[in-house]
Amino acid sequence: MVPLLAYVGLGANLGDPADTVRTAIEALARMPASRVEAVSALYRSAPIDAEGPEFVNAVVALHTTLSAYELLAQLQAIEAEFGRERPYQNAPRTLDLDLLLYGDREIASDDLTVPHPRMHQRAFVLRPLAELAGDGLVIGGHGSIASLLPLVAAQPITRLETA
Repeated sequence: MVPLLAYVGLGANLGDPADTVRTAIEALARMPASRVEAVSALYRSAPIDAEGPEFVNAVVALHTTLSAYELLAQLQAIEAEFGRERPYQNAPRTLDLDLLLYGDREIASDDLTVPHPRMHQRAFVLRPLAELAGDGLVIGGHGSIASLLPLVAAQPITRLETA
């Protein structure tokens, strides 16, 4: 299989979230059949539709020959290594890994939706994604990052540092 460029969103808001995100990036670099291509800076953002401490977020670009479902399984295994629990929707989390984009493919199943269904509404995804892919990247069905960023401008987000 020819490697595809996938984008993975990372977020954490329990423990030391910045350290967790950095360590999770190292775990992504160890995944089979995948190579980390680029890593955004870390960003701090307020929870959306949830309670709890602020999040630290980043986006990773990786080339992979894993199928979307194999990649999802790898991401969920990494989350489990970090003690991720899902007691209720939008609960605070030790680590959240979201498959944002998988090449230009669109996937809609009970287990996986790509592009990620809410990524176009989240500054904490769009800002670091634009850093890696440019604001001309088009998110299927929603438009370019450049057209979406003004729509999330009111969401507080602060660039912290490079990962």
